[in-house]
Amino acid sequence: MSRRVFVVGVGMTKFEKPGRRENFDYPDMAKEAGTKALEDAGLNYNAIEQACDSTCGQRALYQLGMTGIPVYNVNNNCSTGSTALVMAKQLIQGGLADCYMDRVNPMDKHMEVMVETHGFEAGPPAAQMFGNAGREHMEKYGTKPEHFAKIAWKNHKHSTNNPYSQFQDYYTLEQILAAPKIHDPLTKLHPTSDGSAAAIVCSEDFVKKHNLEGQAVEILAMQMATDMPSAFADKSCIKMVGYDMSKKAADEVYKQSGMRPDDVQVVELHDCFSANELITYEALGLCPQGKGGDMVDRGDNTYGGKYVVNPSGGLISKGHPLGATGLAQCAELCWQLRGMAGKRQVSGAKVALQHNIGLGGAAVVGMYRLGFPQKAAQRLQAVPASMVAPESFKCNDIFNGIRQILEKDGASMVKKMNGVFCFQVKGEAGEGVWIVDCKNGTGSVKFGGPAKGDVTIMMTDQHLVDLLTGKLNPQTAFFNGKLKIKGNTALAMKLKDLKMPEGGVGTSAAPSNTGAGTGPKPGSEFKVAPDGANIVKKMKGVFCFRVKGDNGKEGIWIVDAKNGTGSVSFGGPDNDMLNLMSGKLNPQNAFFQGKLKIQGNMGLAMKLKEIQPKGQSKL
Repeated sequence: MSRRVFVVGVGMTKFEKPGRRENFDYPDMAKEAGTKALEDAGLNYNAIEQACDSTCGQRALYQLGMTGIPVYNVNNNCSTGSTALVMAKQLIQGGLADCYMDRVNPMDKHMEVMVETHGFEAGPPAAQMFGNAGREHMEKYGTKPEHFAKIAWKNHKHSTNNPYSQFQDYYTLEQILAAPKIHDPLTKLHPTSDGSAAAIVCSEDFVKKHNLEGQAVEILAMQMATDMPSAFADKSCIKMVGYDMSKKAADEVYKQSGMRPDDVQVVELHDCFSANELITYEALGLCPQGKGGDMVDRGDNTYGGKYVVNPSGGLISKGHPLGATGLAQCAELCWQLRGMAGKRQVSGAKVALQHNIGLGGAAVVGMYRLGFPQKAAQRLQAVPASMVAPESFKCNDIFNGIRQILEKDGASMVKKMNGVFCFQVKGEAGEGVWIVDCKNGTGSVKFGGPAKGDVTIMMTDQHLVDLLTGKLNPQTAFFNGKLKIKGNTALAMKLKDLKMPEGGVGTSAAPSNTGAGTGPKPGSEFKVAPDGANIVKKMKGVFCFRVKGDNGKEGIWIVDAKNGTGSVSFGGPDNDMLNLMSGKLNPQNAFFQGKLKIQGNMGLAMKLKEIQPKGQSKL
């Protein structure tokens, strides 16, 4: 009996115009995507038993580790990434491996069919192939150019919510229809992209051994088909661009999984051109043959309809770096099923369908579902529903800097800090979670996952950047409500030891002295400065200090910085109060340890530094 197969980690780079990032080539992309996939799974590269890549996998994967594992190179045109995924599934299903990592041109007969049926015109050959398939669909079924334009409009709209997308501009339907024609009925050809994606695929035993049930997405079925005789013999451009092999692969997947199209909520399919997306609706059985245009008109391909197709923006708008495309589809579907797709999340997504095609020729279709729904539900309760990509946040660069610190000196940091820090960050695109583990091994930094740690720090993106670079005082942030802390607050004080980039937390933190010595006599610290009139003018407030002494009795000080030239009235002694005012007790530590409680106007409390004795530590 074959074994169950799961995806437990996914990662990808932002898709972008080739050459946009200087000194960012194929190996760099592979390292970034592979590192993200390993972090997503919480695994070390040493756990990987076999790997698959496109064309030059050794060069790409050696940066993640040189452990002597087999590395297989795959090339299947646009379906290279999903072909590697098929290989990984088969190796694990057959018991040849427990954990596998995937990453990421013969067209003469295809051209012959096209030339015989529609001739050859000036323009990119690929656009002509798929454009002529669209023309054939219009001739046979009455489909109109507007249907293809609506698909492009839909995908561009979807991509505005995808931080990994190359094209995030919104276009109206009118703009798309009016765009320059590439090959009628297609307008505005999208260019090739640079980018990388990765997936970690493993067996059920591996999932359970590493406690990954909460994020494991099961590949229920996956099938690859190649060109059939009809691709050339029938002289049909629709079949030449892969209709029949897509249908064959899909039919086999439905049979293997026991699922039907009606069971699916979210689909990532190969829309290299809008014409191909419409044709693929029919090949996958999402609508009857010839009814793709009707499906578009009903809105059954977007939010609120029967299916959401290409929530990522698809190849049209997310981008299409050929070999990485299939794995990027896998990553998007895993995020959707985990409920971690942010603003593009498909409500109630439980079953997902993937389609990836490469001419000349292979079509890959896969069906996904959460492997352990109960465990996943528990995990999702701890994860913000609007989880987005780390690149969407300004603070991501700082966390990358912390990661570098741990890579250099992780062991000593773990020994010094001995804690797990959880950062819940609210940015413009949604919420993100970083887990900085300074408690286990040599430490690690991970984006995403359950929001659990020894201490949880909650801030907006910009405020966290300001805090971690020393521009925002932590005490001020706390009192102003910009910083919220749950859990071990004393542990939060250790963050300064990380010496984060651009100054870090420690540069603006208050003194760390938490001693509570005997201090001066009561009343000696409560002196309104000689220029009381100016202080009153500046502060305009009356401060009441209720103090509990060592003998259990309470005393009250009233500092009037509101009337006349100010005054102080005293009602009893207190060591903590004396130490606070003399600078021997750090006010932030006092607040976190429960020695200092404040009610009322927090902003006003921050003005107390104006009446502190000269030479003493400021509040």
